[in-house]
Amino acid sequence: MIAYLGGKILLRRDKFVILEAGGVGYKIFLSRNTLSKLPEAQDSARFFCFHNIKEDASDLYGFLTYDELDFFEVLMDIHGVGPKAALEISALGPLQKIKDKILKQDEKIFAGIPGIGAKKASAIILELTGKIRMMDGQQSKGSVDPAEDALTQLGFSRQQAKEALAQTPADIKDVEERIKIALKVLGKN
Repeated sequence: MIAYLGGKILLRRDKFVILEAGGVGYKIFLSRNTLSKLPEAQDSARFFCFHNIKEDASDLYGFLTYDELDFFEVLMDIHGVGPKAALEISALGPLQKIKDKILKQDEKIFAGIPGIGAKKASAIILELTGKIRMMDGQQSKGSVDPAEDALTQLGFSRQQAKEALAQTPADIKDVEERIKIALKVLGKN
């Protein structure tokens, strides 16, 4: 597996560069964001790489930092997200900005990415929220209410979770029981 390449940029196009490393030219697909940060052709560059090997192709995807590569690999673990969609998502802006929008359940962040509609955006956000918190070491940075956090992890907005939990009887303190009741309330809406 190719994990890192450094060399001279021979050719630069809209979606990739050809990088000469050790006398061999490697075609490396890059996000628009990464391409905008690169020096002009004939300058040297270094990339952390994801080597995607399939039956009919062997593609390299390049990133300027290991954190960007790590995030790309997390995206690739999500059902229905392939390397091209993951690269498009990673091109939405600075990594921290993308993570923040996902943690805020902002589905609009995926607007304009081919193949990602509202339903898929919700599923991606649902899966990514927990993974981002684990990546950043923030197990649960949301609210103080574990029931509310659990509902947001299930894909409900923080506001929906608060409203549903407000309808649970005040004498019920068991977190699991509160979640069950809130889910019934949310199911009726």
